[in-house]
Amino acid sequence: MKAIRHFQTITKHKIYVMRECFRVGLYRQGLLHDLSKYSWTEFRIGCRYYQGTRSPNNAEREEKGYSSAWLHHKGRNKHHYEYWIDYNVNAGKDGRILTGMKMPVRYVVEMFLDRIAASKVYIGEAYNDSDPLRYYENGRAGELMHPETRALLEKLLHMLAEKGEEETYRYIRREVLRKKEG
Repeated sequence: MKAIRHFQTITKHKIYVMRECFRVGLYRQGLLHDLSKYSWTEFRIGCRYYQGTRSPNNAEREEKGYSSAWLHHKGRNKHHYEYWIDYNVNAGKDGRILTGMKMPVRYVVEMFLDRIAASKVYIGEAYNDSDPLRYYENGRAGELMHPETRALLEKLLHMLAEKGEEETYRYIRREVLRKKEG
């Protein structure tokens, strides 16, 4: 039964992200989003630790001290800032061995939309536009995310909380995704 429920949850999430990506013009990313969750490496862990109210990766992490499914997932999905962590070429100057690389804007947008979809799946009918920001603020992303990546993600999360989806998505289409990436 857990396998069916987990499949339903990840599929619902994937459909939500796809729908949101299509709204801003990221068609390819919408179609390909999170396909690795259907791989045996990630799917079996999701089934084993399925709870329905949060990511199974958190439950695996609590039991084992790490999540093998997450390590697999983040290494294959460019919309996770963890995918972009690399050795710091300035490690001798600032003391940080690992650091976040600047993410291409289209993946920052997908990360933003992923947070919205996850909130909608796990919160359900009680979801409101400030939930993704609240979830982000309770996390630990700050220190390893590239400053420009973090600034854009936070700008979009605050805009969503204050102005809603329509205005935020319009801004993404007209301003964020129209600018050429350097």
